[in-house]
Amino acid sequence: MTDSIMSKAATMEIPINSNGDTGTLPEDDSLEQAAKLQWSLDEKVGSSRGIRDLQQVMVSGPNLNETSIVSGGYGGTAEGIIPTSSIKDLRMKSRRSSFPPGSTVTCHVASHSHEYQGSNMHHSSSSSSVTAEEITRGVAVEKLETVKKWGLNTYKCTKQMISERFGRGSRTVDLELEAQIEVLRDTKRKYENVLRLARALTNHFYNMVQTQHALGDTFADLSQKSPELRDEFGYNAETQKLLCKNGETLLGAINFFVSSINTLVNKTMEDTLMTIKMYENARLEFDAYRSDLEELSMGPRDAVAMARIDAAQQQYQVHKEKYERLRSDVTIKLKFLEENKVKVMHKQLLLFHNAISAYFAGNQQQLEQTLKQFNIKLRPPGADKPSWLEEQ
Repeated sequence: MTDSIMSKAATMEIPINSNGDTGTLPEDDSLEQAAKLQWSLDEKVGSSRGIRDLQQVMVSGPNLNETSIVSGGYGGTAEGIIPTSSIKDLRMKSRRSSFPPGSTVTCHVASHSHEYQGSNMHHSSSSSSVTAEEITRGVAVEKLETVKKWGLNTYKCTKQMISERFGRGSRTVDLELEAQIEVLRDTKRKYENVLRLARALTNHFYNMVQTQHALGDTFADLSQKSPELRDEFGYNAETQKLLCKNGETLLGAINFFVSSINTLVNKTMEDTLMTIKMYENARLEFDAYRSDLEELSMGPRDAVAMARIDAAQQQYQVHKEKYERLRSDVTIKLKFLEENKVKVMHKQLLLFHNAISAYFAGNQQQLEQTLKQFNIKLRPPGADKPSWLEEQ
């Protein structure tokens, strides 16, 4: 029933006579009754505000005071001009047009306030979803391009590596630099052997010092319990304690030697070798793109091929610059490494020689002087593990 009333209320016809006066509507009574009936239904059901406003317009009828109708006399030009009037909470669509005598003006009344708000909310939510979707799509495209470039680069480098191993591809070689790199790798292997042997000497000598310490304690205990051999046990106990003290001093010198060699081998040399590895990868990429450019240059010269050649030329130039930059870095690091190695090993070998000679000569004073010369500080017994304050 509400739908039938709405269909009646959606269109209102206003007849206009030749004098511009409005005629009586034959359906006024029926509209009023229907409006009243709908009003009671609206109070019971609780219809929306738009329907109540529409019903109020139906009850009161169209407000003709707000509509100016201009028409000529009988026999003259019959012309009606109806300007658009603003109605609160409603929107009426009207036109300025000419109306002949006896014509009817049809006014369509509709309420779009809720639809307008809903459309605004839908538009904002859809725009935000579109923006988020565009961002996600952009990130996905960027990742896809990265994976594509990585896959293409890996394919070219693998192809170049296989060609070099089977002797079918050419490679760029810097003979002087390659010789220096090979010398560095051989030197690192030899220094690692020295480091391994020095650690073994440290462990064995530490065990000997601990044995001397235990032996000196045993001699001292026996000198107290054997009155007839007190002097003999006492002399040996003092000798073992002195050897143990000198051995701990020598252990400090050897530990310093081992620590310096370890830093030189596993940090300084390793850092240079990492740069060399980057240089070798750059050389492989450079040769791969160089071979690709050479293959394209030997092919046809149409428009598509020329575009590929230009792209390959750009990639070749980029990898050439990277290769030359890393080659320069490797050359500088090799030079600095050689200077640092000579300086460090000169100091450490002198320390090792003086400390070993003084210990086995029994020259305790010279041994202590050697440690002072190289600024080596010994830890007191029992201070091998740092305290909790030092660990903080």
